[in-house]
Amino acid sequence: METIFDLSQTTSSKKSWAWEIKPESFWWKGQFLQLWSYRHLLLRLVRRDFLIHHQQTLLGPLWIVFQPVIVLIIYVLIFEKAVGLSTDGLPPSLFYLSGIILWTLFAECFTGTSFTFIQNGSLFGKVYFPRLIMPLSVMLVNFIRFGIQFLIFFVMLLVVDPRQVIDHPLRWFSAMIFSTVVVASFGLGMGLIFSILTAKYRDLVNVIHLIVRLLMFATPIIYPLSIVDPAFRLWVSLNPMCPVVEFFRFGFMGQGTFTGVQLLYSAGSTLLLVLAGSLLFNKFGNRLQDVI
Repeated sequence: METIFDLSQTTSSKKSWAWEIKPESFWWKGQFLQLWSYRHLLLRLVRRDFLIHHQQTLLGPLWIVFQPVIVLIIYVLIFEKAVGLSTDGLPPSLFYLSGIILWTLFAECFTGTSFTFIQNGSLFGKVYFPRLIMPLSVMLVNFIRFGIQFLIFFVMLLVVDPRQVIDHPLRWFSAMIFSTVVVASFGLGMGLIFSILTAKYRDLVNVIHLIVRLLMFATPIIYPLSIVDPAFRLWVSLNPMCPVVEFFRFGFMGQGTFTGVQLLYSAGSTLLLVLAGSLLFNKFGNRLQDVI
């Protein structure tokens, strides 16, 4: 059921209705037209989500810093020291941390958005607001976390190889903007589609966690794309995340395996995924209230 607000004045002989409820749902209009009117709610939800994750915790927001650092230490000890996995000549700490912060951004956007109806079903049943506000708040909260973790990476880069930052400001800035937007949007698009599915089929929650784990090994997070056999490299590059991670490393460290066509493919496929997810979410979101 789609709620349509009609504030137009009628003649004095007729009643003026503030709300008009019709048995309609739309692919495009409806929620999209109301998003700007609810921008203050979006900001409040971002604040709420950030505080909820860190209230009544031992370290509070410091977990945002400690989590990638702990994972970085484990990756260096296992993949660089024990296994001897190549980092394509790049400093291992910077190589692994660049992949960690990008992958964390994707995974958190994907999983957080996928559980939109499961986690907010009671709220959706009490008050009306555009349902798309919730996934957008999840993405914005994760942008804040990514910003904090990116500062750690940036400081390490200044310590290890400051010339990459000083000599190529346009290169690393464009790589940062492009990569973060594509990665977060890719996670949002997948999450919007799976949020519709998980509302009806709860066992798909396990599938989502499995996808995150498996997709990480199909993305050059712990290995450079250059060490992949050329016969399989094309298939690995079909993953839209793959060229983006390589471009991010190239922007900050001057080395990465990608082409301009691959970057356009990543951006285009991500745009289509977000569009498809948004349309499905807008069309079926209000119909799921009875099955949550």
